[in-house]
Amino acid sequence: MQRFEGPLQDLWSMERDHPIHRLTWDWWWWLVMLEPEKVKGGKQLMVLWSSKDTRNIDVNFQPWKSEGRANVGKQSSVLSGMVASWWWDGEKMWEPIRLQSCRMAVIDGTKELWQNCENDSAGAVIPLLKDDLSMGLDSKSEKFWLNLKSSEQSGGPSFKIEMTPWHQAISTLRTAGSEYGGGLGYEINRLHGAKAKALVNGIESEGTAYLQRVRVQAPAVPWYWGMLHFSDGSYLDWFLPHVSLSMTRKSDRPWPMRHIGHISISQGGIWHDRKRQRSETFNRCSVSLLPSNNTEGDEGHSPQAPLPIFEVALENGRTSIKLRAKAKARAHFRFDQPTRAGMISHLTYNEYPLELEKIIIEDEKGRRTLSQWEWVMGNGEHSWGLLH
Repeated sequence: MQRFEGPLQDLWSMERDHPIHRLTWDWWWWLVMLEPEKVKGGKQLMVLWSSKDTRNIDVNFQPWKSEGRANVGKQSSVLSGMVASWWWDGEKMWEPIRLQSCRMAVIDGTKELWQNCENDSAGAVIPLLKDDLSMGLDSKSEKFWLNLKSSEQSGGPSFKIEMTPWHQAISTLRTAGSEYGGGLGYEINRLHGAKAKALVNGIESEGTAYLQRVRVQAPAVPWYWGMLHFSDGSYLDWFLPHVSLSMTRKSDRPWPMRHIGHISISQGGIWHDRKRQRSETFNRCSVSLLPSNNTEGDEGHSPQAPLPIFEVALENGRTSIKLRAKAKARAHFRFDQPTRAGMISHLTYNEYPLELEKIIIEDEKGRRTLSQWEWVMGNGEHSWGLLH
């Protein structure tokens, strides 16, 4: 596979019919996982470029300066937002290595600024800052790039990363969405996998990467989400948005007891099975969290707080998957947004680099376990609160 495929031009579209104040949210999100042969679960870098239609919101108690809705022009779209990033080096969580409000330009391949473009799939998100914190896709759809420099305050490394196609099942951009009525809904574009080559402070490293671009107009409710890359090119994810007592929670500590129960809003998962040469979807999914012996590091927000173990089960009538994955560290973003009657709505969004401890995959052709793969890398998410 020489080029990325799918509706790649959707990654850069900023047109929107009816934005909704406080609910309209756009973001691009790269997860890069490196050196699985050296670090179980891999070293991990996350970068988020985000814009929200709100006058005032704090992220980790830092004001996010918003200048209103995106200005969609002939040469580019300019929006106000924030660049946020963390880095897990296999031993220490650097959180955050960048958390900065800024204006950003979104440029697609149809614009005159993009010279010698062969198609309309090319594009880029370029924060208007002195440092290069950009990401984008080249004019031939052969390579994504990602550049990031850590803030001086964090003391973290700098990154130059290049992503190339892996194979068609996971390096084809896929789009999903839903309309709830009244202008509410979401659309998500996902690139399930790519190969990655990185320079981390000038030192070469290799691994894999995952990309998603999300456009949402709805309150942010709690969710579980996770994904895994396997050494043979297989891919697995799960998603379970839900309601629970955690919607009332205002703390951002890692392990609140009220997460014991939940009622799912929807259930889903995807399994790109490289060995069977097929892709499957799941509409039955369960996720439970248990406390592990791992704790948040001394550099974290809540030192020595227990980190979770994710137990996930997926079923579709032909294939069943059960897994157990342990969080090795935590990164989190705390969002506090003023809403009606002077109230503050809250969301804590947690990301956990995962070490897969056990997996059982059963289908009509047999049973597979963790020993089938040289390595597995992945990440799990858990959020609580209700941002509206």
